[in-house]
Amino acid sequence: MSYLPLAIVIPLAIFVPLLLGGVQRLLAPRHPDPAKLEPYECGAPVLGHAHGRSPVKFYIVAVLFLLFDIETIFLFPWAVLYRRLGLFGLVEMGIFLGVLALGLVYVWRKGALEWE
Repeated sequence: MSYLPLAIVIPLAIFVPLLLGGVQRLLAPRHPDPAKLEPYECGAPVLGHAHGRSPVKFYIVAVLFLLFDIETIFLFPWAVLYRRLGLFGLVEMGIFLGVLALGLVYVWRKGALEWE
């Protein structure tokens, strides 16, 4: 095996970011002031301290989003192999989506999606 492509790509992967960072430092204007150096979060002014407590609802919604998002990733391989899987694949995906819908109905009925 030839290592020539690797010998070309690795130095480029190191050199290009260093070059671009250097060019940015040379050309970018720098005018720091306290307002620009503050953390920015959705246009809201910074209130309180960064290590304050957050309501559990934020975490529940985030975990539910990740759960349903990851489960819907399984739709892509099924869509690619849809013709090859035939009726069996259609029934299996129907069962999968049914279980997913039941999970969504469950968390909805439990009030996990309410934002009050």
